Amino acid sequence: MKKSRRGFLQASLLGTAAAAVGVPRAVAEDQGPRQSGDTAKILVLGGTGFIGPHMVREALRRGHDVTLFNRGKTNNTLFPDLESLMGDRDNGLDALKGGKWDAVIDNSGYVPRHVADSARLLSPVVSHYLYISSISAYASFAQANHEDSPLATMSDETIEEVTSETYGPMKALCERRAAAEIGDDRLTILRPTYICGPGDHTDRFSYWPVRTMKGGEMLWPGTPGNKTQIIDVRDLANFVVDAIEQRITGTYNTVTPAGSYSMGDLLVDSMAVTGTEVNPTWVSASFIDEQKLSEGNALPIWAPPSGEYAGVALVSGEKAVARGLRNRPVKETARDLISWWQTLPEDRTKNVRAGLSREREAEMLALWHKLDG
Repeated sequence: MKKSRRGFLQASLLGTAAAAVGVPRAVAEDQGPRQSGDTAKILVLGGTGFIGPHMVREALRRGHDVTLFNRGKTNNTLFPDLESLMGDRDNGLDALKGGKWDAVIDNSGYVPRHVADSARLLSPVVSHYLYISSISAYASFAQANHEDSPLATMSDETIEEVTSETYGPMKALCERRAAAEIGDDRLTILRPTYICGPGDHTDRFSYWPVRTMKGGEMLWPGTPGNKTQIIDVRDLANFVVDAIEQRITGTYNTVTPAGSYSMGDLLVDSMAVTGTEVNPTWVSASFIDEQKLSEGNALPIWAPPSGEYAGVALVSGEKAVARGLRNRPVKETARDLISWWQTLPEDRTKNVRAGLSREREAEMLALWHKLDG
């Protein structure tokens, strides 16, 4: 892919190994589903950002014991009653030594060396390792991907700087490193698409219903029929805990059903949950490309429906659904997102972190009408 185009998507998203490291047989072979009511000891690497708290709360709701491992720099008062181990994934894992857990949720692994180090250290003392990857790990989005589609690669696997260009290949390499240390029989890899819902600090999905609240003429990309694909953070959290309870291993795309939701649906849902009518103006993909509106998060969670991104919103989630993934209606995600948004302080809500500024939107609408007229 061309660098700028690959970056557009990535910026929008950012059992032989067991024997080799000496895993006790009792740990490596304990692969049956947990009995109903069993309490699992779960270690969460991260746990206080956006997706982590939802996973922690769902695990606690089901009665499991949770330990957090992080640097203590983000929302460090969020779970005051939980055991919290302080450390750093960059050569700072000492706090994990001597511990023993049933399962690990790794939702903060971006650098392959960090994932390899934690998996290697924890392999002898856990029976299940769950790694949160990304659909960005796929090599191409020109087609509809499934779990066995080719993954992205990088010529220099020692690179550790996470950028829009390296994010996807590094996620793919993290998967490989985890598998090498843990073994496929104890590893779950989840590849989510855009994660949305209450607590989202990226504002990628939020932009659309939040902008709708302001009313007036509103720029929308492509056509109402253009498909988009998300995953509600709470649905992802539910599936994570399901996977731990049922010892679901393997690789799964965690996405809403391919082709089931469109930008037009998002417009309708945004107006419904905000109670606001807007006058939508749909601008063409060629106009978006000419005005460089496809760069960064100017028009988040949308991609051109042809060419190198023809399949980006058509990722197959059938395998996860077959194992119990449940996707709530996107309208519910939008509704709860707006409810959460309205609780935030003004200094947060006045600076939406994705989408077009009102000035840029007005400029683009005026230009579109001039050219289209």
